[in-house]
Amino acid sequence: MSSSATLADQGLAAFNNSKYSDAIALYSQALSLNPDVPDYYLKRSIAYQRSAQYELALQDAEVSLMLSHRRGKREGVGSAQIRRGIALQLLCRYGDAYFCFTAAESKCHEKDRNVLGMWKKRVEMALEKVDPEDTSREVTVEEIPNISIPTAAEQIPPNKPDLKNSASAETDSSHSPIIGVATPVSKIRHEWYQTPTQVVLTLYVKGVPKEKASIEITSSSLSITFPLSSGNDFVFDIDPLFYDVDPLQSSYSVLVTKIELKLLKADSGKKWPTLEGTQKHTAVDEDPAQPLEIKDKPVYPTSSKSGPKDWDQVAAALTAKSKKEKNKDGDPDGEGEAEYESDYEGGDPVNFFFKKLYKDADEDTRRAMMKSYVESNGTALSTNWSEVGNGKVETSPPDGMEAKAWGQ
Repeated sequence: MSSSATLADQGLAAFNNSKYSDAIALYSQALSLNPDVPDYYLKRSIAYQRSAQYELALQDAEVSLMLSHRRGKREGVGSAQIRRGIALQLLCRYGDAYFCFTAAESKCHEKDRNVLGMWKKRVEMALEKVDPEDTSREVTVEEIPNISIPTAAEQIPPNKPDLKNSASAETDSSHSPIIGVATPVSKIRHEWYQTPTQVVLTLYVKGVPKEKASIEITSSSLSITFPLSSGNDFVFDIDPLFYDVDPLQSSYSVLVTKIELKLLKADSGKKWPTLEGTQKHTAVDEDPAQPLEIKDKPVYPTSSKSGPKDWDQVAAALTAKSKKEKNKDGDPDGEGEAEYESDYEGGDPVNFFFKKLYKDADEDTRRAMMKSYVESNGTALSTNWSEVGNGKVETSPPDGMEAKAWGQ
């Protein structure tokens, strides 16, 4: 039987892969074995929040707050109070949310201050629009909630959905749809990748109108908010990011099928192990004169008996050779070379290499390259027609990645 720590680690991995229902189930199992760990409740609260199950998110945040208070964990109290405030704000209890955010200011960790500032600003804007007599302004909570800690037997069953909130968040017909978000909350997911200079985050959700989306990027955090068709807000926030970014040079796009953020790294060339950090990392963590080299380049499937090739190295060698030949022999007519030279001169040696390889190949090699690339959805490239021509080339993503059909 797995330990609570192992289950919690699996829950965190599921959470980082946007599998929030799996994360909730795994954290629930961990809590059934060890119901007194405040961090488990806090992480499950965030998973509930990203699943638009705000009442359950509030419950877990308050339990985490109570446990952290009992243990004298000042920063744990601050983090839980922030999550409590976020859940309350998403439940339109603005007075309670403002109270929690104010209480968190003196206790939260430095890494949480950006997200606290963003949410406090939002609740202040919401209060400005609310009628003075509106009940949403009322403060009904205490700084430390007077609640009992659930026992192991009282933990929410892993597969029991919060019908009151999750169902209404997606299908409640008593609310008039106010926007055209077509993706159910349970299907909203994110992916990210990085280059030496930027981190690209994609949130896959269809039909978010630009005028309704709120996206905030700071040097160490980000927050994406948009309303669902039920009237509730969906919130995706990360604080802290693993390393700092340049918010002024970063950008985002709200498209028909996704929201994409391009975050410019503050330290170019530094590799991010994960998107979200557990503590704030700065340039003093490493020698700034020795930028981290990105060594883990994607390794794609190959039919070569000698193993996978480093195409960047092959392309660089070919480019150098081509440049020497060009300087030596010249190009008497230049006919048919313009499109290949544009990549060569433009600094893309890999693209130049493959174009030249295709251009100089015989007919069977070209057929093999086209067939393998198209049938594998761009994950394989072969020049061996005798091998490729025998059947369909299957999709083979790089190690550590999974091929999925669009919309999954």
